[in-house]
Amino acid sequence: MQTSHVPPTAQSESPPRRQVRVAVGLGLGPMDEEMKARDLRRMKALATGLLLAATAVFVAARWWEVNGGPTSIAYLRAAAEAAMIGALADWFAVTALFRRPLGLPIPHTAIIPTKKDVIGDSLGDFVGQNFLAEDVVREKLARVRPAERVGGWIGQEANADRVTAELATAARGVVTVLRDEDVQDVLEQLVVRKLLDTPVGPPVGAVLGRVLADGSHRRLVDLVCDRAYDWVVANQEMVLTIVHERAPGWTPRFVDDLVADRVFTEVQNFAWEVKNDTEHPLRKAVDTFLVEFAADLQSDPVTIDRAERVKQQIVEHPEVQRFIGRAWSVVKAMLLDAAEDPSSALRQRVRDGLVAFGRRLDADAELRAKIDGWLGDAAGYVVRHYAREITTLITDTVERWDAEETSRKVELQVGRDLQFIRINGTVVGALAGLVIYALANLLIGV
Repeated sequence: MQTSHVPPTAQSESPPRRQVRVAVGLGLGPMDEEMKARDLRRMKALATGLLLAATAVFVAARWWEVNGGPTSIAYLRAAAEAAMIGALADWFAVTALFRRPLGLPIPHTAIIPTKKDVIGDSLGDFVGQNFLAEDVVREKLARVRPAERVGGWIGQEANADRVTAELATAARGVVTVLRDEDVQDVLEQLVVRKLLDTPVGPPVGAVLGRVLADGSHRRLVDLVCDRAYDWVVANQEMVLTIVHERAPGWTPRFVDDLVADRVFTEVQNFAWEVKNDTEHPLRKAVDTFLVEFAADLQSDPVTIDRAERVKQQIVEHPEVQRFIGRAWSVVKAMLLDAAEDPSSALRQRVRDGLVAFGRRLDADAELRAKIDGWLGDAAGYVVRHYAREITTLITDTVERWDAEETSRKVELQVGRDLQFIRINGTVVGALAGLVIYALANLLIGV
């Protein structure tokens, strides 16, 4: 007898596990399977009973016919004979789908066990051609109008709250699953190592050059000048003390005071002029220095090397390393607190954003059309490039099923209805036999 191919994974499993796996694949639970098996046995018994009844009628009619029975008994015998033939033929056809009738190696029988993989491939091709065709998917999306439905649904605050709660649950799950050490390693690899490997001078110089070109740095210079003037005003005693300490010991005290006052006044006036005069030479000197420094950062090897050493010192500083180590812990705690608290600002902003987006979708037909178009393009791209990979899910799943067990499960699903073929074959065969016998007698005159 020809044996069907069973994948190694199925061979290595015990029969109960294979049965459960195939039953789950075909959507059968234990109770559902038992009920279907009972119905199948009942219908098989009915179909077989009709075959046996036709056989009994044929034997009795034939005996009566050869032993001097009336001529009309031949009609009953012909009907019973045709009923038997129809019943046997349909029994063979139905049985050949699932197993070899009477265990005989008849060609083109046990179709499902022997052709399981071919059936899976055909089913995958059918789904791919008729359900995953780009025009079919686009037409379905156009009828569904997903943007309109989502907008109307998510624009209600209760639904937005549900979505926000689900997002918070998902965020908690992701944050909880991630190990702190792994995240810190990723941060170190992606941020710290990338920063160390990338020269900082040229990009900083380019950014500084653009800032200087549009004059954005002048606000910072103004702030520094203001703070410098305020510092001078607030530290008059320090200036006087320095002058007294640096003055010669033989100078009179009042001379030192006069010199100190004069020095402080000049410093204060200079700071005031720098603060208020945007065209002051010192400001221009600062601008010139910054422009030259930005150029040196981009092209001068010595300046670039110094910038690299400064970057290295900053990144490898223990405080910076501790900050990187604590960064994820701080972010994680903030996310968990925000996700746990329904009234947190983060969840409120997410919910308000969802509601606003939903109401805009509900009111803006142009936006809905754009989103529907994007979804259609995305779905079209997926089915155009990955339809085969999607249908492979069907073919691979069918290929993993045990052949004999799959045949039994399929028979449980459709076998009850197939028994009506046997019943109809018996009834139709009897009627056809009766009509054929009657026409033969009428036409031939027997």
